[in-house]
Amino acid sequence: MWTLPEPMLAAPTPYPVLPAGWAAEVKFDGWRALLSWNRGNLVLRSRQGTLLTDAFPEVRAAAVQLPDRTALDGELIVWENGRLAFERLQGRLQRRGPAAALLAGEWPAHFVAFDLLRLEGTDTTGWPYQRRRAVLEQLYAEHGLSGTWALCPSTTEQSTVDDWLAHWTAVGIEGVVFKRLRSTYDPGTRGWKKHKVRNTEDAIVGAYTGPAAAPRTLLLGRYDSTDRLRYIGRTTTLPQTAGRTLAPLLTPAFPGHPWTGWTFSAGWGTSETLNVTLVEPELVAEVGVDVARDSGGRWRHAARWHRARPDVAPGEVPQFEQ
Repeated sequence: MWTLPEPMLAAPTPYPVLPAGWAAEVKFDGWRALLSWNRGNLVLRSRQGTLLTDAFPEVRAAAVQLPDRTALDGELIVWENGRLAFERLQGRLQRRGPAAALLAGEWPAHFVAFDLLRLEGTDTTGWPYQRRRAVLEQLYAEHGLSGTWALCPSTTEQSTVDDWLAHWTAVGIEGVVFKRLRSTYDPGTRGWKKHKVRNTEDAIVGAYTGPAAAPRTLLLGRYDSTDRLRYIGRTTTLPQTAGRTLAPLLTPAFPGHPWTGWTFSAGWGTSETLNVTLVEPELVAEVGVDVARDSGGRWRHAARWHRARPDVAPGEVPQFEQ
C-alpha cells in the first residue's frame, strides 16, 4: 500500500544566485503540507506528521477535482488584505467540525503545490524534477485546478528570481527555493537549497532576558504615530561577547516604563512566557530580519543581532507600522 513519504528538505544558502542546471521556486510563508487523494479519502499531513485533514475542510471539499491516487507536496497559505497571513493558519490546527468550517469560510486556505509525488497510482518520486514539474503543470491545466489549488511559480531565469526577491517580498514571500533539474525526490534529505530575504533594520531595546551582566536576548520596539512604544520582536540568542559588551549600555527602567505589566510569549504556538527585565527605551539596535510579519506588523521570526547603535537616537528609528 502506497503511503506519503517524508518531505524532502532544503539547506539554507545566503546566495540568491540560481546555479546552472537548477530551477527556482517561490518560497511562501505558510505551512508545509503533503497531500494524498486516494479513492475518495484525503490525507493532509504536516512536515512533522500531524494530520491536518479535518482542520481544513475547504481542501477536503476541493480534493474531488484531483485525479484518483494522486499525491502532492506543497504549502498551505492564507491571504489577508493582499498579503500572506501566517497567523490565520495558527488557529486552524486545533479546530474541527463547525469551528473549522467557520474559519474556512472566513479565512480560506489555499494549497500551493510545488511537487508531484504520485499520479493516478504511479509513484513519481524517482522522476527527475524537470519531468515532475512538467507533469504537475499538465495536471493543473488538464483538470482546470484553481480556487483552493494554486501552482507554485517556477523558473530557470535569474532575472525572474531577481524580480521575485525585489517585488514579491512586499506581500510576505519569504524567498526562493532552488532545485536541481535532474534530481529525484529524496525523502528526508536536504537536497534543495533555500534563500530567505533578510533586511537590516533598527529598533529600540525595551527589555532583555537573561542575566544583567550578559543579556541573552533583546526585546525590541518602535514608536507608533501616537508615541506609544510598540513591541515588534525579539532577537535570537546573543553571542556571549555581544551580551557582555551590550550590558553597560542598558539603563534599568524607571517607574512608568511603557511595557510595565506586560507579558511576552516565548514564541509562536506556545503559552510559555518570558522572564524579562525592562530597560529604558534609549538604546537603538541594528538587527537582521526576514520579511515575515504577523497581522499586527510584528516580526514573526527572531531577529539576528548585528550591533548596538548608540549613535542613533530612538526618535530616528522608523515608526511602527501596523
